[in-house]
Formats: sequence, structure tokens, C-alpha cells
Amino acid sequence: MNSYVLGFRDIDKSQLSAVGGKGANLGELCNIDGINVPQGFCITTRAFNEIVANNSLINELLDQLAGCRANDREKVSALSGRIRAEIERLQIPNEMAEEVSRYIAALGEEKAYAVRSSATAEDLPTASFAGQQDTYLNIIGRTEILKHISRCWASLFTDRAVIYRLQNGFDHRKVQLSVVVQLMVFPEVAGIMFTADPVTGNRKTVSIDASLGLGEALVSGLVNADVYKVNNNRIADKQVAVKKLAVKAQENGGTAAEEIGEEQQRQQALTDEQILQLATIGKSIAAYFGQPQDIEWCLANGSFYIVQSRPITTLFPVPEAGDDESHVYVSVGHQQMMTDPLKPLGIAIWQLTAPRPMHTAAGRLFVDIARNLASPGNRDTILDIFGKSDPLIKDALLQVVAKEDFIKPLPDNPAVNPLPPTPPVTEIEYNPTLVEELIRSNEADIATLRQQIAKKSGTELFDFIVEDLDKQKKDMFNQRSLGVVMAGINASFWVNDKMNEWLGEKNAVDVLTQSVPHNITSEMGLALLDVADVIRPYPEVISYLQRVKDDNFLEDLGKTAGGEEAANAITRYLDKYGMRCVGEIDITKTRWSEKPAQLIPLILSNIRNFEPGAGRKMFEKGLREANDKGRGLLERLRQLPDGEKKAAEAKHVINLVRNYIGYREYPKYAKIVRYYLYKQALMKEAAALVKAGVIHEPEDVYYLGFHEFREAVNSGKLDYQLIEQRKEEYRQFEKLTPPRVMTSEGEIMTGRYKNENLPANAIVGLAVSSGVVEGRARVILKMEDADLEDGDILVTLFTDPSWTPLFVSVKGLITEVGGLMTHGAVIAREYGLPAVVGVLDATKRIRDKQRIRVNGTEGYVEIL
Repeated sequence: MNSYVLGFRDIDKSQLSAVGGKGANLGELCNIDGINVPQGFCITTRAFNEIVANNSLINELLDQLAGCRANDREKVSALSGRIRAEIERLQIPNEMAEEVSRYIAALGEEKAYAVRSSATAEDLPTASFAGQQDTYLNIIGRTEILKHISRCWASLFTDRAVIYRLQNGFDHRKVQLSVVVQLMVFPEVAGIMFTADPVTGNRKTVSIDASLGLGEALVSGLVNADVYKVNNNRIADKQVAVKKLAVKAQENGGTAAEEIGEEQQRQQALTDEQILQLATIGKSIAAYFGQPQDIEWCLANGSFYIVQSRPITTLFPVPEAGDDESHVYVSVGHQQMMTDPLKPLGIAIWQLTAPRPMHTAAGRLFVDIARNLASPGNRDTILDIFGKSDPLIKDALLQVVAKEDFIKPLPDNPAVNPLPPTPPVTEIEYNPTLVEELIRSNEADIATLRQQIAKKSGTELFDFIVEDLDKQKKDMFNQRSLGVVMAGINASFWVNDKMNEWLGEKNAVDVLTQSVPHNITSEMGLALLDVADVIRPYPEVISYLQRVKDDNFLEDLGKTAGGEEAANAITRYLDKYGMRCVGEIDITKTRWSEKPAQLIPLILSNIRNFEPGAGRKMFEKGLREANDKGRGLLERLRQLPDGEKKAAEAKHVINLVRNYIGYREYPKYAKIVRYYLYKQALMKEAAALVKAGVIHEPEDVYYLGFHEFREAVNSGKLDYQLIEQRKEEYRQFEKLTPPRVMTSEGEIMTGRYKNENLPANAIVGLAVSSGVVEGRARVILKMEDADLEDGDILVTLFTDPSWTPLFVSVKGLITEVGGLMTHGAVIAREYGLPAVVGVLDATKRIRDKQRIRVNGTEGYVEIL
């Protein structure tokens, strides 16, 4: 393509690199029957590239800009300003100017135009870049249009555009600029239309903002707008604003704000008929582009004109169901304490272990529970389960149930019950050896797996892993193992309910679950204190660990005084716990054994903050408090009417809690041990693919599904573009926040807590571990960044078992995600830490090092 200018009718999405996102979308809009698009043309990126490429000063400044970071505001501003000034100073070459002039003459030189920037990295499905470059309205005459073309080019280097690119990892040289020149429409009404509700995500709701005059005033926030919601071809909601100003085009060019007469200020900007007509236009545009759209429109002389359409990039994608039925998706990540996206291989392995089919969206897993909600008996069961684990999910599901005609009622069907019925906890027989038997049996299975998998390679390895995953799935739902887990959980709820009912004591189980036996996760935190005890007497080892960054540090550690003892202690720890890591349900995540330097800051923190023997003392203290609590409750119960019977029941159930609740952490540990053995074997196959030139690096296999990986090993062939595409998709998925609950309409249901009588300005969450504590907030998003002092309160997004070693150093916990029986809550109770979880936006609302109060009894946080 040699032209500097293309008319809209000559443009489609294949010319994105020539005309940018805005220009390409305008060309596509012109192809939709029945859509009015004001005529115009694009000055292609070829023109911009030639202007920039031939200027040595601009290229020198671009080199300097490439070395800046987003927070280097002053330097970015100075360099950007010099680049803009140089671009605006340059003369547009005659050949370019003449081509532009021919298009202007064909459309009418005396007419008014909008001159808009159109970057190659804007209005894309994954990045909007909305408002980053400049737009100029009501530009009249060839000279003025050419001048504003230069201004648009220069606007690629406004401070906001440069910083946006730095924040999102876009190369300044790879983002090029086209300029859109489009005939102005002088509307009575204009605005924005979202073909999916931008707040709730509902794909069946069209949301329209409408104001008097030009739409740019609405976009810039200068004027108030009416808001209309259309659902299923009917107006579901109208909010009519008081409109005191309108921005209108001026006769000699430019725009100005004008006051609106009082009689018009409260009038609806669009009639009901026009609202429905516009919504229909929006749906046809969204159908053409195949995804929800953010559309700029205007109404002039009774006709609607579309001046722009771009994808809505902020919506969380809807899991694909392949039918038109109603579905209700619950996030697996919120249950597993890992709301980050999983890579394709991680998803595939987890799916192979799952007891029921799962749906994926943006690298996250969801379970569809629509059928469970459709029958009253099943609905009550599943609402009760979620109510105990995460009240926000229960409240969101109640909102779904309340939606008219969304879920069609079905007769009760036991086949879709989420869990088998369990007997009352007072009737469950306690078996003192059962937990140890289950653990021994599992350890024997893992030992066998370790021996067998070492002999497998090629496609035989993949088939072996499938067989073992199938066995693991059956073991997970072994009635003896599941019975112990459910008995511990149900017994915990029984104790809390009955002690509150009989004695007025809230959250009694929080103390009773301190220092329980067989809790592999809490033992892991205490074991790292023991590692610190081994290292503490050796100053040379401590000095070495303070300097080292390399993950091979264990190789040289033995050369220091005391290093051999230290290396042995760390190695023993890794042998038992090295398969753990943050986000461990994703097999692709880096394990502690693969990057043991992750543990160094935690070990050094333990040496700094604790005395020798702290792990043993902490466990013994928790054990004393739990035993004292149990005895105290039983003594008080015996004083009540029918007290001996109540005390006998409570003693039995407390015994179940103390001896079974710790096992709740073991099945996941066993799964992660298996995952690590699979991973070690699979990465040998990945290394072979690298050696054969099939992939570039072993970690490329993370972006393949399990069966795709197997086929690559089998055939020795792979389309590497698939890897590149999925890497880019994963980068986009990381920017999205998954909902707890969403429907097949795309609507995100946000639950609410029912806490009452809380202090003013309290930040509400879910109480999961009793007690009130004050301290310094440490907002930590990555475990390896933790720099804790004794008495700090940990504030983070979520905690899985890998965060447990931090728990021994803090005296309180706040997370954005979590429930009563998730890992963070269980371990917080065992360590006696007041904890509040499910605190929405906690890491944004609480600043690092603020002094705060955590009320783990009532479920709220105060900033002091």
C-alpha cells in the first residue's frame, strides 16, 4: 500500500497497521447495512512513520524515553514535550498534503470536520487506550485541517499517552499513529452506548448515556447525561439528569459550552421510541463485531449516526456453555485461594482431577451450579455450604435466585446434590487411629508413584499420569477421607452454634482449634522456625544468606562455618515442603524446591524476630489454651439444666474437632506432592522438545493443554504461533479481576455482608478467627516481598498454604478473598491470629504501614 490516504469505504480490519484501531473500526462500520457513518478518510501510518523516521532529534528523544519508567513523571513530561514540539514544527511534505487536499475537496472544503487520532494500539479487543490521544472538532478549511493533523501526530506523546504505554508495556516505536478526518455531524443529542452493562457485565442489557449537544462534552465529564437501560427490547430503567450545559459547534470553527433553557433542563434527551431504536442499532453493531461494543453516537435531523465503535475491554469474559440455557458460574479460584489466571497446562491438569466438569474464562475455572439452584432441596444444601464457607457467594447466589424467570424450577434431584448427606455430628463415631491410617496409606501411594513415574517417558508418561490422576480423583472422594474432613468441619460449626446458643459464647471453636494434630500446613510454618534455630548460632551463614540471590545458594553454603548444618536443615525442609508455592493448584507455578531463595527472607525474618525454640513454645501455648478452653466450656455446660447431657455431647464433638480438623489440610498437600512429581517428569519431556527445536524454552509447554503437550511429544511438531498467542492472552488475563459469581448473561453478582451496629467507617469483612488486635498494616502482594516485624498485621489479596510461614511473624490477618474454611482462616485460628477475610479492595483501602485495628470476632477493620 503506497497511498498516504484511504477513504472509509476502502478500509477494513485487515488494515489496522495502516489506519489504527479507530480508523479500522470506522471502515468496518461502513460495511454494516442500515448504519449511518459520516463520511471521511484516514491519513495512514505511512505518513507518520516517514515524518518520524527521517528526524534524528525525534529518534534520539525516543531512545531516551524508552529508558524511562512510568513513575519518572518529570523526565517523561520533559522528553514528551520536546517530541511534541518537534512534530508540530515539521512541515507536512507536499505529496502528503496534496493527497489530503484531494479528499477534502471531494467531500467539501467549506464543510466542518472532526480530526481524530487513531493509534495502532487503541480500540483493540485487549487495550482501549481511550482518550490517550487528541481529538479536534469543527475544523474548517484545508490549512486548519493540515495543522490539526500535525497536532494529532504530536498527541501520541502527551504525558498521559506515554505513561499509559509505559504502564502497559507498549514499545513507543511500535505504536504508530493514523489520523481520522471525518465530516462533522451537528447533533441535537449525542452520547455513548454500551451494548453490555459496563457495571454489572450483563450482556443482555444495553446502557445508553445521552446529553444535549456534542458527545465529546459527555466523554470529558463537562455535562450531565441521561442514563437509559434496555433489556430484552424493553426499557428497564431511566435516570433523567438535570442538563444545564451543552457543548455546541461554533460558526467559525471550534466548540463552546452553552446554557440550556430551564424548560429543557429536565426533559428526557431521547424519546422512548428513540431509545429502543438506538439499542437495536447497538445490538446489530455488537453482533457484527462479535463482542460487546462501546459506541459513540449522535442524533441529527431525526437520524442516528455512529461516529465510533470499539470493544469493551473491561468486561470479564463469560464461560462458554454451548447452549442458550441459564447458567450460574461460581469461581473455583475463590475457593482455592488463587484468583490469578492459570496457564493452559495448569488448567488441564486441574480439570483432569476435578470431580465434575468445569468451565474456563480468562484463565480461571468456574463450576456451573444452575441445576443445583433449580430444585428447592438441592438449592438449600448448596446455599448452606456456601453460606458457611463464603457468605459473599451465598448472598450473590440469593440474588440470582431472586431474578425473575432466570432459573427454571426443576423437581428435586438427588443426583445433582453437591455432597452426600452426612449424619449429625453427635452420632459420628470417633476413630483415634483413622487420620494416621489415612496419612500412612497416602504416603505409601506417593512412594509407589515416585518409583513408577521415574521409569516413564514419552507418551507412556502422559498415559501413566492420566491413570494416576483418575486414581487420585477417586481417592479424593474416598468416603473415609472425605468423612473425616466433613466431620471436622461440621463439628466446628456445631461447637460454634451450640456454645453461642447455650452459653452466649461466640466463635468458641477459634481457640479449640489451636495446635491441633496432623495439620500439615501449620506444621510447615513452625518447621521453618526450627530451620531458623539451626542457623541462628552461625553468623557466617546469616551473613552469607543476607548477600545471596542465586537459587543455587545451597551448593556454596557448606563452605561457611556451620553451613553444612544449615544446608541440611534447609534441604530437609524442602524435602517435605518444597513442592509448595503461591498458587500451587497451577502445576506451572514455580515451587520452593525450584527456587529455594524464596525462603531466605522468611528464614532471616524468623532469626530476627524470634527466640530459640519459638516453634515449640508457640505450639505448646496454643495447646494449653485449647485444652483450657475445652475444660472451661464443659464446666460451664454442666451448670446448665440438662447440663450433663449437653456436656457429654459437647465433649464428643470437641474431640472430633481437635482430632479431625487438622486433616482438612492434608488432601490438598497430597495432591500438590503428586503434582510436583508429575511436573518433574513432564519437564524432562519439555527439555527434550527444546533440544529437538520444537519449542524455545521448557516453560513454553505451560501454554499447551495436556493432550496438546502429549501430541507434541508424539509427533515432534508444534505450531509455535499457538504458544505466542497464548502468552499474549495470559498477559491480558492477568489484568482482569474474576468475579465470585456470574451468570451466563455475563452479569457479575456482588454479594454483601449483613453486619450491623458496626463503628462508623469500619471496613467490613467476614470474621474467621476471634480476637481484637492493633498494629502496623503490611500490604504485601507477593510473599517474597515480605519484610515483616514482630507485631505486624498482614494485608493481602489471598493466602494459600504457601503463605503459612509468614503467619508466625504477624499478629493479625486481612485478605480480600477467603471464607470460614479456607486455608488462611484455618491456619489463623490454629495460630490464634485475629483474622478478617473477604474484605473487598483491602489492599487498596488500607495503606502500607498504616496503624489499624482488626476485629476478628465481629468481622471488621478500622484504620486508626
